[in-house]
Amino acid sequence: MDDGDGDGEQRPLIFDIQARCSYTKGRVAHMRLPHHTAHTPVFMPVGTSGCMKGLTTHQLEELDCHIILGNTYHLALQPGKDLLNKVGGLHRFMNWNRGMLTDSGGFQMVSLLQLSEITEDGVNFVSPFDGVTSTLLTPEHSIEIQNAIGADIMMQLDDVVSSLVTGPRVEEAMWRSIRWLDRCFAAHAKPKTQSLFPIIQGGLDERLRRICIAEMVKRNANGYAIGGLSGGESKDVFWRIVSLCTDLLPENKPRYCMGVGYGEDLVVCSALGVDMYDCVYPTRTARFGTALSRSGPLRLQHQHFERDHRPIEDDCGCSTCKRFTRSYLHRLVHSRETVACHLISLHNIAYQMRLMRDIRASITRDEFPQFIRTFMRTFYKTEGGTGSRGGRARPADPTADDDASGGAELGERPRGKADDPGKVIGPRGYPLWIENALGSMQISLD
Repeated sequence: MDDGDGDGEQRPLIFDIQARCSYTKGRVAHMRLPHHTAHTPVFMPVGTSGCMKGLTTHQLEELDCHIILGNTYHLALQPGKDLLNKVGGLHRFMNWNRGMLTDSGGFQMVSLLQLSEITEDGVNFVSPFDGVTSTLLTPEHSIEIQNAIGADIMMQLDDVVSSLVTGPRVEEAMWRSIRWLDRCFAAHAKPKTQSLFPIIQGGLDERLRRICIAEMVKRNANGYAIGGLSGGESKDVFWRIVSLCTDLLPENKPRYCMGVGYGEDLVVCSALGVDMYDCVYPTRTARFGTALSRSGPLRLQHQHFERDHRPIEDDCGCSTCKRFTRSYLHRLVHSRETVACHLISLHNIAYQMRLMRDIRASITRDEFPQFIRTFMRTFYKTEGGTGSRGGRARPADPTADDDASGGAELGERPRGKADDPGKVIGPRGYPLWIENALGSMQISLD
């Protein structure tokens, strides 16, 4: 449980802060893991079952990916704990020589809710593959599997509820997660080579979040995750919970915000003091023909890309942008060629890695506020943006009819009853939640 500071013990994680932003809570650090030294803030692509859809491990290294994420529940089903033990862990099995983090399987309580039953013992899952086989995932079993996987960072098994759930179930899940954390630490067989992160729960209730952090920090883990978010809650509530957690979590330990992957979220949360992120978004959206760019996502299946002979991004150095045009990718997507997924996934991961490098560089130069302003201006105000989250954002018209169309396509506020600041575009053309989050650090957007 202890990270070994000052006692000479071998430590599986050393977090060395290199630079701090003078204006925000952002920081740059070197996080030394058994397999790699990752530079934070870091985005971790998701390879749920031990592979990244459409990419090889060699390509991920070429893209300068520092850490990838795997899922304990899926890896326990296939290839299974016995095989992983036999081959010496997932790093060897998939030929990956850099950092690895494994989720505990807790998220499947939400994503596979109809196939699971939660008790104090653990979570009983019915296999999504055959609909019959039953698996009891306990805190002890989750850690046993993660020890076999050999990930540099393991996550505790927590009791996960949707961020939209309110009432006593949220507090019940928080206290159970604390109890399960102690069982995870007790079962952890390799504390000198694998770190175990607690997951802060408590829903959208600040009081519960404070209680959970106070309890989990007592366990003196090597790092902490902020869980239970990115589930459809208001973005204006989301950023406030993130900021509360980074204020209360230890300054000298990495902070991991789970399930965050949109570019604007990565920029804002890095300003709020988050160090680590993961999300399926870059590769999942690629499978639907959407490429990421600084001016917003490009839906390459749209007809207007048929004669667009530019790369996805002119200044991107990935092999997709060096060799292929939007027109060619449009044809691949339109024809449902499988290589489209590969080429766009490669670019999207390259985009995420470049964004994180730029965030780190701007913090190191102590120019992060300038970077934030440039990023947001390009993302929300560039002419000709085509994605649902990019393009020119325009102020919402409060007099518009409920059935007004086209707003969401341009990144506008959804029409009608939406009074949530997380869905409103302000008069300067930016989402109010982003202006509120940055305003809490005295950063204004032009």
